[in-house]
Amino acid sequence: MSGDIKGLDVTIMGREFRVACPEGEQQALLESVDYLDKKMREIRGDGKVIGVERIAIMAALNIAHEFLSTRLAGSFDIGEYKRRMKAMQLQIEQAMTDQDELF
Repeated sequence: MSGDIKGLDVTIMGREFRVACPEGEQQALLESVDYLDKKMREIRGDGKVIGVERIAIMAALNIAHEFLSTRLAGSFDIGEYKRRMKAMQLQIEQAMTDQDELF
C-alpha cells in the first residue's frame, strides 16, 4: 500500500459526491457509503424527518449511537484491536527476521 490518496465518486440518496480515499481502502469506503445510504433511506422512509441535511444528521446520530453502544456494551474498541494486531504483526516480523539471521 503506497498511501496515495485517490478521489472516489460515491452516490448517497441519489446525490453524487467525490470523496478522498487512501489507496487500498476503497472497498471499505464503499461499504460505509452503502451503510449510510441505507440508514438515510430508512429515516426518509419513516417520513418523520424532512430534508436531506436533517436526514444526514439523524443518520449520523443513529450510527454514532450504534457504534458507542457496541463499543461500551461489548468493551470492544476497534482502534485498540487494530493497534494490537499491528503490534503482533511487528513482533512476528521481528521474530522472522531474527530467525533468518540464524541461518
